[in-house]
Amino acid sequence: MVTKTKVYIKYMVSLRCKLVVRSELDRLGVPYGSVELGEVELPEGITEEQRAQLGSALMKSGLELMADNKSKLIEKIKNVIIELIHYSDEQLKINFSQYLSETLHYDYTYLSNLFSEVQGTTIEHFIIAHKIERVKELLVYDELTLTEIAYKLHYSSVAHLSNQFKKVTGLTPSHFKVLKEKRRRGLEEI
Repeated sequence: MVTKTKVYIKYMVSLRCKLVVRSELDRLGVPYGSVELGEVELPEGITEEQRAQLGSALMKSGLELMADNKSKLIEKIKNVIIELIHYSDEQLKINFSQYLSETLHYDYTYLSNLFSEVQGTTIEHFIIAHKIERVKELLVYDELTLTEIAYKLHYSSVAHLSNQFKKVTGLTPSHFKVLKEKRRRGLEEI
């Protein structure tokens, strides 16, 4: 039996993951609509056999089909955060909790409790971890000043960004940048 459906995929967090999923769907001859972080729209649905084949193929790439609704919602929370922090230049007019609540159409308290229960960490810590990774990436690119990075990632000030960065990494942003430059020069000399 074939029905129109959405397929939810765990650990799908980058553009490369989207390419892997598209490639596997093409290989299996499964028509698809949109491929977003964590979900794929299948206009013609998918048979159980195709689902099993897709699941097996995705596992080889470190991805996993999801079945239960709580897992799907957790992945949606992660993907909204990752999309906003790593791939969007949108400046939020509201705080993260309100944004998540409005985007996912759930009360934030429910989302927060579910996330903590399943992940063993808070949404706030997940956001901070991704913001710090994004700061590292932007520091290495060396295209933006620390002030521009703070603004881009919704920090209230450069001091707030610097304090959070040091708390998470043990380094100041400028020390991190110096270490990366030294390491990069070292590799180029090889």
